Amino acid sequence: LPLAACSSGTSAMPNSSAPMPMTSSSMPMTSTSASPSDQAMMQPFGPACASVPTSGAGSFDGMSKDAVATAASNNPALSTLVTAVKKAGLVDTLNNATDITVFAPTNDAFAKLPKKDLDAVLNDKAMLTKVLTNHVVAGRLDPLQLAGTHDTLAKTELKVTGSGEDFMVGDAKVVCGNVQTMNATDYIIDSVLLQKMQPYVVDRGATKRGDGRGVAS
Repeated sequence: LPLAACSSGTSAMPNSSAPMPMTSSSMPMTSTSASPSDQAMMQPFGPACASVPTSGAGSFDGMSKDAVATAASNNPALSTLVTAVKKAGLVDTLNNATDITVFAPTNDAFAKLPKKDLDAVLNDKAMLTKVLTNHVVAGRLDPLQLAGTHDTLAKTELKVTGSGEDFMVGDAKVVCGNVQTMNATDYIIDSVLLQKMQPYVVDRGATKRGDGRGVAS
């Protein structure tokens, strides 16, 4: 599995409490506070964010205190994804990974796939692992870094377009972005990313054509 994992325990953050050198009072002070626009970019965004609870483990604050797979399990809209992660045996791997970006399909995204094909993927561990790691990128991408082409842990490429609070990941729309967990930045999306997963395509016509089309969009 190409996903880099930490040890099974939760790593302590390095101690950065050492005193900073004092600045001479004669030197001008420079403000380091973020501008209102920068602060806005640090917040979760998107229409689906409105459905996130305001308190508890499934809230934005609660998710920020848990590793990514655990945080997802507290969000009812991601229950199909959580089931898939468990079936692939990736819970500990994702939870112990250091600084990743996860594009997380909603339950409705999985529901777009033909049931027969979805069941086939869920019951094939190798295929499922390939599909899931196609949604994971090394490094935590903030919204200003999101647009561009990114290598996934499945050794595929994802192209993200857009800016501000309007992004597309391939044909999938970000419906709630910049969600922080303890070890990942999540972008919740409305489609499963299968466009380049040959032969991991979802309709029979696409399988015969071998072109990877026919996925949910």
